[in-house]
Amino acid sequence: MNLLTVGISHRSAPVRVLERVSISGDEVRKVLDELLQQDHVCEAFVISTCNRVEVYAMAETFHGGLDDVSSVLARHAGAEFRDLSDHLYVYYAGAAVEHLFSVAAGLDSMVVGEAQILGQLRQAYGTADESGTVGKTLHELAQQALRVGKRVHSETGIDAEGASVVSEALADAEVALDGLAGRSALIVGAGSMGGLAAAQLKRVGIGEVVIANRTPANGERLAESLRADGVASRTADLSDLSGAIAAADLVVACTGAIGAVVTEDLVAAALTERDGRPLLCCDLGLPRDIDAAVAELPGVTVVDLESLQQRLSERQGGNESERAAQIVAEELRGYLAAQRSAEVTPTVTALRKRAAEVVDSELLRLDSRLPELDGGVRDELARTVRRVVDKLLHAPTVRVKQLASVPGGAGYADALRELFELDPQTTAVLGSPQADEVLPGTTVAQARKHDRAAQDGEDR
Repeated sequence: MNLLTVGISHRSAPVRVLERVSISGDEVRKVLDELLQQDHVCEAFVISTCNRVEVYAMAETFHGGLDDVSSVLARHAGAEFRDLSDHLYVYYAGAAVEHLFSVAAGLDSMVVGEAQILGQLRQAYGTADESGTVGKTLHELAQQALRVGKRVHSETGIDAEGASVVSEALADAEVALDGLAGRSALIVGAGSMGGLAAAQLKRVGIGEVVIANRTPANGERLAESLRADGVASRTADLSDLSGAIAAADLVVACTGAIGAVVTEDLVAAALTERDGRPLLCCDLGLPRDIDAAVAELPGVTVVDLESLQQRLSERQGGNESERAAQIVAEELRGYLAAQRSAEVTPTVTALRKRAAEVVDSELLRLDSRLPELDGGVRDELARTVRRVVDKLLHAPTVRVKQLASVPGGAGYADALRELFELDPQTTAVLGSPQADEVLPGTTVAQARKHDRAAQDGEDR
């Protein structure tokens, strides 16, 4: 059993493909349930954000798990597998752990160092835990990943500027509108992204914020928090979205809805009431919340995930990113060493059990040969024999755990089982040679091609 990651992100696919695979909050539980119904998956959680969808699963075999997970993602997207295979990437075993730690650290984000991914990872784990799809292994892994992310953000300055997709989009808006101070903004959606947008707008000195949300109470709570911070704020009904757009200088859409919320007709109607004032729209939804045709309307500029992806793709990380990567590498070594050491525990336990059985057998033989032996003497003999056995076993059992913690150390446990004729069925160490046969981060299409080539070699 090993960790398998199958995903798609801003690094592997354009936004139009990400939109097809995106999983809304309401759909995550359905996808988790379907994953657990597959033959080769026994634990799973799903991270779904505006720029990535990743499945982390404990799989019985690499290729069986790969087929199961990629098929579920393709069915969810309503697509043929061949349409997604070049965009889906796969990590296995240690490479999958390293990827998760990098994601938690913000090193794999569109905006390197953004801290929102920690909350998204925590939510992904929480949803899976409530759905009963995570067990001991993924529980411990997710908690460790969260600790790694927190350590990176506390020990480096990778997030010193609090950069995020929201802040980058609003930075573009600020340039396009020649400043946001004193202007009016409409936020469509009052979820976590809407809250981030509101906080960022407050920092740049926005004049007024209007909140439009499917659940009015949630919109009102966000408006109240803004008013408490001295920002003029009110709510608007989604049925009057055109009027709210007409009054705004900036529209930020981040609803998580499946279809476009801000349509071409709504914006076109709003433009007739604007007297030629320019309108800046930020679409942070995946799938997109703003109809693509809106960008073609006169006087309207749209900043969306696709334009952000293009602008941020060449941004290089600095010294803080390098330090963060060092922390991830250090934590990865520690985690894998602990896992390898834990894997040898059944062998050590079996050896000590075997030794205890031998001692008990010999003591029974002693009783049959010397039935008149004094009870006190017999007990002292038993204690002495057990102490001798414990001392003889102490060094090899401690040492085998140490040796097993290094790469390739599983061979020492194998030698121990062979030398002491331990039952391999009770001391089996979980592992898979397939984990080393697939390059980390390869696409699913490449992995399957590799599988076919290996199979052809076996057939020959």
